[in-house]
Amino acid sequence: MKLRASYPGTARLRSPAEFAPALKGRRLAKGALFVLSMAPSSQPRLGLVVGKRFAPLAASRNAIKRVAREAFRLRRTELPAGDYVLRLHARIPSCSLTALKRQARQEIDGHLARAAKASRPALPGGRP
Repeated sequence: MKLRASYPGTARLRSPAEFAPALKGRRLAKGALFVLSMAPSSQPRLGLVVGKRFAPLAASRNAIKRVAREAFRLRRTELPAGDYVLRLHARIPSCSLTALKRQARQEIDGHLARAAKASRPALPGGRP
């Protein structure tokens, strides 16, 4: 039976006290737009930091957050337990919303895949 991908309220970081350890924790990946940080926890949870400084339009910020939540929802069962914070660290490019969502999804998927891969035990012979 295949596990159903979900994103319940318990899989979200909400308060600054929950964000702090993950922001100070291990940086798993950095790309053109995002930085993914992680701190150990009992289950995979996601926090998003998408500020006006780098995405001035509310429509852009909301689109980025929707894309990030969907990417996390689909990969949540593969990720090791931990509090993940995805932070926008660069100004978004001036492009259509569709192009922005496509670029964000591609980068976020890569970061989450890297996080999932880092947790897998190595196979005999040195293969991951």
